[in-house]
Amino acid sequence: MSGSVALRPQNIMRGVSLIILAAFSISTQDVVFKFFSSEMTLWQIFSLRGVLVIPMLFVALWFRGAQQGVARAAFGKWPLLRSVFIATSLLAFYAAIPFLSLSTVGAANYIAPIFVTLLSAYAIREAVGLLGWLGVCLGFAGVMVLLQPGTDAFSPWALLPLVGAASYALAHVTTRAKCQNVPVSVLSLSQNLVMLSAGAVVSVLMLWLQPHGAVANAYPYIFGAWSNVGLTDWLVLMLLAGFAIVNGMLLAGAYQAAPPSIVSTFEYCYLVFVAIWDIMFFGIAPTAASVSGMVLIVVAGLLVLRRKTK
Repeated sequence: MSGSVALRPQNIMRGVSLIILAAFSISTQDVVFKFFSSEMTLWQIFSLRGVLVIPMLFVALWFRGAQQGVARAAFGKWPLLRSVFIATSLLAFYAAIPFLSLSTVGAANYIAPIFVTLLSAYAIREAVGLLGWLGVCLGFAGVMVLLQPGTDAFSPWALLPLVGAASYALAHVTTRAKCQNVPVSVLSLSQNLVMLSAGAVVSVLMLWLQPHGAVANAYPYIFGAWSNVGLTDWLVLMLLAGFAIVNGMLLAGAYQAAPPSIVSTFEYCYLVFVAIWDIMFFGIAPTAASVSGMVLIVVAGLLVLRRKTK
């Protein structure tokens, strides 16, 4: 075991650079998503983006000579289950984006390491330890400070990123327990197929149900019908499809180049980027409560990571 660990790449500078670039790219994608959410429904965006992503992914695999057997493996039981968890996580995350600041959504989503710790303790019997439980308590306190339940500042939409974080944690545990040796290309294809299917299924469901009334009119992003797609819309969808592929490659490259404990620490710079974008593009300055909540969540995540390295 120690020999195999020693043979793993340890290019820390490359890993840190890639994860910071990935955080920047993902935060930029989220800005595009927030702007674009007024043009199409969430389900239309996921469906049409998936139609573009999958051919682009196969072209990328063809250039790398890695397309053999990928499609068949993508329909394996565990890759599909992992993809369902990730699709649920992304849908919950992006469903909340039009209604909350990017900083709030991002910070709530970063409670995922806390869920991973709890799930790892009970699902795959990993020791948590004192630092792990301290991180869990601090993370819970951070969520309370950030979301402020029971006050006028609380928004029910803020619960969606927490659902997304829990689902992402399930995906992480599934990856660790059942998909450890599955190629990244297989996981990426499976994930995008499930996301395309989810967008298409819910779109058909909305077409059949034809929701109407005050709630449907107030939230067309969730309950509305598909809108016409112009040239500009297709260009934005292609941009989002490109982001989906590039982000996946940057994340995979970062975690392959350097130890996860180091890479994960720098992944929190995403919160810095979205705070800047909130001020620049949406005129939303972070409040004292949101900053305090984010700091507690980051400290909690770092404690959990520190526990793993120990």
